[in-house]
Amino acid sequence: MAAARVGGSAVLGLLWRRGRSRGPGPARGYSGEAERSWFRSLFVHKVEPRKDAHSNLLSKKETSSLYKIQFHNVKPECLDAYNSLTEKVLPKLHSDPDYPCNLVGNWNTWYGEQDQAVHLWRFLGGYPALTDCMNKLKQNKEYLEFRKERSRMLLSRRNQLLLEFSFWNEPLPRQGPNIYELRTYKLKPGTMIEWGNNWARAIKYRQENQEAVGGFFSQIGELYVVHHLWAYKDLQSREETRNAAWRKRGWDENVYYTVPLIRNMESRIMIPLKISPLQ
Repeated sequence: MAAARVGGSAVLGLLWRRGRSRGPGPARGYSGEAERSWFRSLFVHKVEPRKDAHSNLLSKKETSSLYKIQFHNVKPECLDAYNSLTEKVLPKLHSDPDYPCNLVGNWNTWYGEQDQAVHLWRFLGGYPALTDCMNKLKQNKEYLEFRKERSRMLLSRRNQLLLEFSFWNEPLPRQGPNIYELRTYKLKPGTMIEWGNNWARAIKYRQENQEAVGGFFSQIGELYVVHHLWAYKDLQSREETRNAAWRKRGWDENVYYTVPLIRNMESRIMIPLKISPLQ
């Protein structure tokens, strides 16, 4: 700040001397008010008020779906038992029409963080549906016993509530076999709108092989986090599909403008569980 004051004073002094050297005359000199106005312009930045939250600007309007993603870090010796328990209990819970919740996908991480399970749910009706579902699960004895048994197998767990980008594909069930890539981007605060604007133009470059599954951004949990979910037949198909995108004019611009927005990024390659609607 001291450097700014010194620099500003030096510039003002230069302007004053120029005004004096040009002689008298109102048209050629600098008034004190003009100097003060110019000086203030160096430091004052006008911020236009936002009219809406970025969640309303970026999410789909035709639905009120809310998504929950869970990451379970499983004890290595318990992963098979964890998968068996999950595949036994979760389908029963989601067969009940009273629960306003759809299972979107279930995976184990293959490359990335090991001995990890990833689950994705959709709540039809937003936050009220989430609350309704949670209240009903608290009264479900089978679910409570499932949680108790599952807890013995876990090292840690975390979740996020997500909204879906308006321009991304709907994550619909698909037949396999596929591998899935979950690319997670942690953005600089304040950059979500810019990210969305760039990807709204760029997602068309990633549709030829139907690899785009879904795109989400966090609402609760760690904020300014974006998840992109992709499907490929295998790792070679992933490599070929990603290389093909670089040959399309416009894809490089998206990368150029979005990379500076990222603080951190991570890629998981995941294998679906038997019960996952995304195979």
